[in-house]
Amino acid sequence: MPVTEWIQRTHTSRREGRPRRAVVGITLAVVAAATISCGTEEERVHSIGYAIDNTVTSYNANTVDGAASGARQAFTRVLPGFGYVAPSGDVVSDTDIGTATAVPGDPFTVQYRLSPDSVYSDGVPMSCDDLVLTWAAGSGRFTAPDESGAPVNVFDSSLRGGYADIDRVDCQPGSKEATVVFKGGRGDTDWNTLFGATELMPAHVASRQAGVGDLVGAINGNNLDEVRRIADFWNSGWSLTPGEFDPALFPSAGPYRIESYSTDGGLVLVVNERWWGNAPGTDRIVVWPRGTEMAAAVDGGQIHVVDVGAGSMSDAHQVVGAVESATVVSRNLEQIVFATRGVFENPAARRAFALCVPRTQLFDELGASGEGSGFATGPVSSRLLPTDSPLYPQTAGPAERYLQPDLEAARGERTASGQERMEVRIGYLGPDDRRARTVELIAASCREAGIDVVDAGSDSFVPSKLGTDVDAVLAGTAAAAGSGGTAEMDLARAALHSGTGSNIGGFANGRIDEILDALLVAGDQQAVAGLVGDGERILWEEMPTLPLFVQPRSIGFASGLAAGVANPTTAGSGWNMDRWILTE
Repeated sequence: MPVTEWIQRTHTSRREGRPRRAVVGITLAVVAAATISCGTEEERVHSIGYAIDNTVTSYNANTVDGAASGARQAFTRVLPGFGYVAPSGDVVSDTDIGTATAVPGDPFTVQYRLSPDSVYSDGVPMSCDDLVLTWAAGSGRFTAPDESGAPVNVFDSSLRGGYADIDRVDCQPGSKEATVVFKGGRGDTDWNTLFGATELMPAHVASRQAGVGDLVGAINGNNLDEVRRIADFWNSGWSLTPGEFDPALFPSAGPYRIESYSTDGGLVLVVNERWWGNAPGTDRIVVWPRGTEMAAAVDGGQIHVVDVGAGSMSDAHQVVGAVESATVVSRNLEQIVFATRGVFENPAARRAFALCVPRTQLFDELGASGEGSGFATGPVSSRLLPTDSPLYPQTAGPAERYLQPDLEAARGERTASGQERMEVRIGYLGPDDRRARTVELIAASCREAGIDVVDAGSDSFVPSKLGTDVDAVLAGTAAAAGSGGTAEMDLARAALHSGTGSNIGGFANGRIDEILDALLVAGDQQAVAGLVGDGERILWEEMPTLPLFVQPRSIGFASGLAAGVANPTTAGSGWNMDRWILTE
């Protein structure tokens, strides 16, 4: 199906009245038709290569650095959940894993039932233990003092949102059923985004590696000593390094499992023999992330699907030109995230920098391209609403001051921050041609305002370096280096909350926390409009981040590949890789 078709078809959101890309039924129909019409087994290519513009350094896409990595794009069909992010950016139920049924009332309750056949590739059944672990990590309820004495989550979790609104998860260890009970008055309107693809990690592995016999009992019994041991493994035990792979730590609950990982061979996914759903269409998917020999794979004709930021990777450009590709406007917000200490401790310093950034020039040169470009016709004015929301135009007012550089005002804000001159190190995952050009244009514009900009991009950059090695991060939604974003803006909003790991800049504002919490349960446009209006006024004054433009992405599929459907969201275009079939 042409990319333009699913971009243009819309329906109405019940909560914000915003257009959505109604692709789910269309996509499934196309997948089914493509699968039926494909050629004989002898004509099929048995290995499909998939190139992405991010690193894959962890199996756990829920830690701070794991969420910013390409783990979600690599493992959506390795670690599925109760839902997945469709090309529209909306979450769709995945009934292969199980069902989730809301029970109206207060407290709001959801009954989860895993498929009776659900089992990990190591033979251990999926269970409600997996949900309990996900909730514990994202809820923020388990804390310990940091160096300053402030309580912090013992789990290095990027998650929050509705997980913090859950009061308890009733689970008999090993059971296929869980009852999730929310706190009183916290019936989250987007509860179906919880426990989704890549969020359910194998609890039995964490329990075994932590030496905790009863994970559910430890969590529900608030046994902090045992929970900290579980968290220590959850935080770093699922790290992935090419050439170092222990299959016992990485069981799969999806149609594919990891077979190997190396720089010269890529991240190899093969059919999970214990998968209970429809068999994958292709035996082997090789993910080629940054840090692998992608260029050699391109030269060898081993890459058939590409999903990268437009203008970002020279290696990927070669294959983008060789496959059927399109530049597509995504759900990913290109932005600058500021540290709230060091040079940017004073909000006036952050405003000074924002006032010298040529946002309109950046959009015109780097953001205004691709199919569906009417989806975002200028620099982004909101951090809380998607640009296709009917409420979005109302957010433009506070952002107007920052459309064009105002060097005199920038110098005034810099002086007000108490700094005669500022040096700003901007970090990003490189090499990245588009982001290098972004930094170059910003540096040229800001120099006259007394702000010296240093390009601190590197091939080993991770967002957790913000505040130490760099002063600002140039990245996508929630600091993602590659694909990012959803239609509901849940990841973008959570990254502004003081209690969320993905808030890498350490921004804290009590009123913003209240607004973000209220948006989780807001049920009508009027309520959303009021909350967003208040929020944007504060955010453009405090400036924890500077929105630039909606990121365009180059997505390509080899000729003859069936069921290839672009997904310019956090899931990436590998969202349905188990349906891919390539014929020669």
